[in-house]
Amino acid sequence: MIEARIHSRLLKFDRLRGTSRGWLDDKPAYYIALKDLDSGYIALGECGLLPKLSIDDRPDFRQKLDEVAAAITDGLSLPNLSEWPAIRFAVEMAFAELKSRSKATIIANPFSGKGEGIEINGLVWMGNKDEMRAEIDQKIRAGYTCIKLKIGAIDFGEELALIGYIRKLYGATDLAIRVDANGAFSAKDAPRRLAELARLNVESIEQPIRQGQWEAMAALCANSPLPIALDEELITAQTLSQKRALISEIKPQALVMKPSLLGGFAACDEWISIADAHGAYWWITSALESNIGLNAIAQYTSSKNPSLPQGLGTGMLYTNNIGSPLEIRSNHLYYNRELNWEIPSDYVGF
Repeated sequence: MIEARIHSRLLKFDRLRGTSRGWLDDKPAYYIALKDLDSGYIALGECGLLPKLSIDDRPDFRQKLDEVAAAITDGLSLPNLSEWPAIRFAVEMAFAELKSRSKATIIANPFSGKGEGIEINGLVWMGNKDEMRAEIDQKIRAGYTCIKLKIGAIDFGEELALIGYIRKLYGATDLAIRVDANGAFSAKDAPRRLAELARLNVESIEQPIRQGQWEAMAALCANSPLPIALDEELITAQTLSQKRALISEIKPQALVMKPSLLGGFAACDEWISIADAHGAYWWITSALESNIGLNAIAQYTSSKNPSLPQGLGTGMLYTNNIGSPLEIRSNHLYYNRELNWEIPSDYVGF
């Protein structure tokens, strides 16, 4: 017998964080807590909902969560969650931990199992030129060998100047630069801008134009002087046939996978299989989850033996995150097995 309950927390950023969808001061987090009534063991799954981006960012989101919890508690079949990827991920995560019977262990992996680090990129958030340059300097001092800049919020010339600043210090073989446009370029301007970024030896660009423009994106991928990675483009493709059609049509060089937005690990496995079949590479990023979700994503990522830096450095952004063994040292994320999880009492107060 399993009892399910829903908990929520408003995560507070350490400072205003700029994205292509505006400035963020906080972010809602929802958790599915499962209790095995025989053993008393409690497992958590996080619904990593991103306002204005997740397809399940809807007024009836909490109602659907309560419906799922009631179905689990009553031993009934789950409702259709095909359009609820964040909930699918939380359910998958919670049941995986419940099966492992080991606190916050989701899958066998070298990250939490052996304490092996995962190389991550250093993320530079949107801001004015001076703020972004200061953050670049901080990331370089911290030892990152791959820096990712969110672009599209300020003048493109100033963004090129920031990338040029990095290239004056480090060549492409010493420090990789990724950029994420979050769909900020127009289809008309994108070819010229990609050429300018390529001249600065940018490693790749995520989502240069707004999602849903398959023909224009396919043309960009076919002619781009630097690899294009699809990100937001993947979110609306929730079935296997939709995923195959998207990749077959656009033929991107790379995929950026956010399990919370795509529906969990089984969904990511499908994307990886399709990417491999088309000769595309991939990496995994978090979607501003708390440490509960980040830990699960890191374990999944580690189980895939990644060779590229991953986007898993977001756990230190909140002032009220859930205490965890997750640590960033230099350019790696580690699971410090000498530290304990700090699960708030209300999450386990069955």
